[in-house]
Amino acid sequence: MTKRKILYLANPYGFSSQQRKGPLAVLVEVLESLGAEVWEPFARNNQIDKTTAGWAYGVGQSDLKDVREADGLFAVVNGCPPDEGVMVELGMAIAWGKPVFLFRDDFRRCTDSEVYPLNLMLFTGIPEKGWEDYLYCSVEEITDPKKALVRWLEEKR
Repeated sequence: MTKRKILYLANPYGFSSQQRKGPLAVLVEVLESLGAEVWEPFARNNQIDKTTAGWAYGVGQSDLKDVREADGLFAVVNGCPPDEGVMVELGMAIAWGKPVFLFRDDFRRCTDSEVYPLNLMLFTGIPEKGWEDYLYCSVEEITDPKKALVRWLEEKR
């Protein structure tokens, strides 16, 4: 039996109880339905006592460890600019050569590029040709078998 691939879900939704119950829960459900083992940082690393010294450092170190140990990263890149923490996690994944997938259902463009909808550096971890297969603009698109995520999840480890 093939072990499920671990997908780190870099996102800013965990800061809001409304977004945890809404868009975050939906993303986790869809990604798990495709067979991924989803590591969602707010669920994994934020059960801490914020009155304890060093709590923030501990959360950051736990997230760093999870990004390093995950097989790939699915990043929510909404906003102009997108969330700083998500950008750091995405940068780490790119630097470590992990497969990365971008989710942006935000219609605003925040780029100087005529090609890419976001800062071009966010696309350095995906192929130059066919990069569109790594960008998801709706939840429904995540399950498209012609796009990169489904193909990657179906590859043997």
